[in-house]
Amino acid sequence: MRIKQLLYLETIVKTGSINEAAKELYLTQPSLSKAISELEQEMGIQILLRSKLGVSLTNDGREFMIYARQVLDQVNLLEDRYEKTTVRNKAFSVSAQHYAFVVHAFVELIKTLDADEYQYTLRETETENILSDLRSFKSEIGILYLNNFNKQVLQKLFKEENLVFTPLFTASPHVFVGRQNPLTKKKEVTLDDLVDYPYLSYEQGESNSFYFSEEILSTLDRKKSIKVSDRATIFNLMVGLNGYTISSGIISNKLNDDKIVAIPLAVDDSITLGWLKHEQLDYQASALSI
Repeated sequence: MRIKQLLYLETIVKTGSINEAAKELYLTQPSLSKAISELEQEMGIQILLRSKLGVSLTNDGREFMIYARQVLDQVNLLEDRYEKTTVRNKAFSVSAQHYAFVVHAFVELIKTLDADEYQYTLRETETENILSDLRSFKSEIGILYLNNFNKQVLQKLFKEENLVFTPLFTASPHVFVGRQNPLTKKKEVTLDDLVDYPYLSYEQGESNSFYFSEEILSTLDRKKSIKVSDRATIFNLMVGLNGYTISSGIISNKLNDDKIVAIPLAVDDSITLGWLKHEQLDYQASALSI
């Protein structure tokens, strides 16, 4: 086994394609495939599943990548300590539900970097994709919420995928609306107050389970409902249509203008925001302070 083979494998996992990895590594596709096949033969396991749609890690491959990343991290540390220049750029990926506070924390993290080069990724994505990204090591950290409704189902999935959830904070439910919405005159709103306003929520793809919803009270019937795929659109619809969504109540004024207002929602519930990682990856909670 050679370090170069592990670097090749890491690039394939990152791109999800042997062809794309070969381009990034300036190799031919046959030579890259041969290097990985030789690694699989030497280790006595199948690391990659190959199909017309790309490649993915097998169960053995996911376990192998945990150890491979530890080796590559140690190589990186050696290079940082004993070489004048760092061969590998700093890299880190986060997959999160659609929260402005996550973007704010990501910005603050980037500002602390003492590096001329880095490759960081922030994915605002569907809940199931967060679990998939962590399972395939596409991201190191996931950000999502738990409450009494989804906790049992999601914690079962965490256990099956060997993922560990660490709470960051617990928030009271709030309604997000545009500043011109008549509801802003209230110090607190009820579900009855919301009946005539368009309800905005994030779509969850093919696995559109209520348990994957990014909004609490997802099983309630609404007269008007609009699903969106990104946070900019949901904010625009709050302003343009007097729509509302339900979230943590945390708005980053540094990154968003003052057109959005958070109003407490009078329901007996709470939202526990937290970060998710694979149980065999060693990250400290202090490094994710938000």
